[in-house]
Amino acid sequence: MHPMVKPALRRAWRERQTVQFGVTPAHAVTVGPVDTATGALLELLDGTRGLPLLREEARAMGLPDGHLDTLVTRLSAAGLLDDPPAGGPAAEALRKRADSLDRLRPDLASLSLVHPEPGGAIRRLVARQAVRVQVRGAGRVGAVVAGLLAAAGVGRVEVLDGGCVEPWDVSPAGLPIESIGERRDTAARHLVRGAAPIRPPRAGTAEPPAPGSGEPGLSLVVICPRDGLTAHAPDPATATGWITTGTPHLYAGVIEATGVVGPLVLPGGTACAGCLELGREERDPGWPRLLAQWRSGGRRGAVPACDVTLATTVAGTAAAHALSFLDGELPVSTGARVEISPPLLDWRSETIAPHPGCPCGASGKSEGQDTSGFRPSHETMAG
Repeated sequence: MHPMVKPALRRAWRERQTVQFGVTPAHAVTVGPVDTATGALLELLDGTRGLPLLREEARAMGLPDGHLDTLVTRLSAAGLLDDPPAGGPAAEALRKRADSLDRLRPDLASLSLVHPEPGGAIRRLVARQAVRVQVRGAGRVGAVVAGLLAAAGVGRVEVLDGGCVEPWDVSPAGLPIESIGERRDTAARHLVRGAAPIRPPRAGTAEPPAPGSGEPGLSLVVICPRDGLTAHAPDPATATGWITTGTPHLYAGVIEATGVVGPLVLPGGTACAGCLELGREERDPGWPRLLAQWRSGGRRGAVPACDVTLATTVAGTAAAHALSFLDGELPVSTGARVEISPPLLDWRSETIAPHPGCPCGASGKSEGQDTSGFRPSHETMAG
């Protein structure tokens, strides 16, 4: 191990023998008492020295044997230490691609705080490269989600959509104005390739796969329809295949100046689109009739009420929830939905309960049921 105090945390002395790492309450840790020699030893924890050399430095400072190891243990337990050489061969290969890693350094720093174990950040960044995500929709929300996931290091981001790019599809964070008139799926692929720090091979020119390797299964589907109704009131029929194959999927979109993120559906474990629809029908007997009319396409051709700032906010939130899941955690959209709308822009959260009449089977899970089986395994994703 080459201990390094995480550079993402700002350091300041509260008083002569107490040092605080971090500014925000979510990550700040106070360490003390710290004498002058230990303070000097802290300065040496920069990732350039292994433990044997650090022990020699500590002895030269007059510190007793075992002091360095005790300090490292305490700092590691507090989530303050990283180990720059950690992560194995895949991480070492990424570190050698300095141009790519430089673009990902802010993401790496953020991961080092969210996942405090030494080497946890680089392992998750490497694991993202083996992940395959499908984004359905290439409008103001979907295109941005796809670009963000690619920029965050997700190795394979596929975008499915039809038709051609319209002027109202473009946004500064999504499809560029030059793509107007181009096929949406083609424009989205260009966006993803340009955003990816480590670009995947072009179709038809891929390097030969390693023995035993193949196309990875989908880790997640993100449904971002240009018609936000499909995110607000998703059709259970379109999710049948994902429920059957156990493919996690997340809904996100904007309808009538209201942003929607969630639910993140873990098939058989949390509420799905069918549960959402059945629950709404019970609360509102007129809902099926309204929904049938809305889905009939009466507003076909109308420009959606999807302003660029709200669409970008929703896309960023959805991408963050997707990454949280892909990195092994369950975001608040798991079995729930959050909404935001101007002018107040306050987030409202609604828990979606599994419905006993839905064939997805989630209602058989007791409240608080462990859904850890849906968390992607970092070792598995890294190959």
